[in-house]
Amino acid sequence: MTTTESVRKELKTLEDPTYREFHSSLIPGANNILGVRIPQLRIMAKGLAKKEDWRTFVEATDTQYYEETMLQGMIIGLAKMELEERIHYIRLFVPRINNWAVCDIFCGSLKMAGRYRQEAWEFIQPYLESAQEYEIRFGVVMMLSHFADEGHVKAALRRMDGIRHDGYYVKMAVAWALSIYFIKLPGAVMPYLE
Repeated sequence: MTTTESVRKELKTLEDPTYREFHSSLIPGANNILGVRIPQLRIMAKGLAKKEDWRTFVEATDTQYYEETMLQGMIIGLAKMELEERIHYIRLFVPRINNWAVCDIFCGSLKMAGRYRQEAWEFIQPYLESAQEYEIRFGVVMMLSHFADEGHVKAALRRMDGIRHDGYYVKMAVAWALSIYFIKLPGAVMPYLE
């Protein structure tokens, strides 16, 4: 059975104190890091996503470690499910995002945005208007990860221009997004920058 406790036991076997110290320095305020490397988490997430009862772990709210939350997000991106169910789990997960690393890895794992372009674009719009720092970051990182293209550049620039949140991680996400859009679509972005 895929319980938080069984996942936690496995994570503790992969614990790396040296990496914990390094990774903790990159995520201010996070003091619940075991130090499991991202490639190891990805392997673990792939295995868990194939289990029949992956939902038990993803729905659990008794997580203690950063890596447990990270795994939940990765599984939501990997597990086989219909779009409606995935959206349900994304909605469930977004409020759990409490640092930039969980946000960015989660957004990168949501490959469904490539398959369901219009639905994914519409889904992220309310997050761009949130008052919550990491909800806005989720929306912006989803844009830069999955919608840095000709069809979305004008709307994305308008959306980013309308963001009025003072959170550091929102500002950094918008700056990052502008750089990605400029690298991919300099002709469309230069007039905006000027």
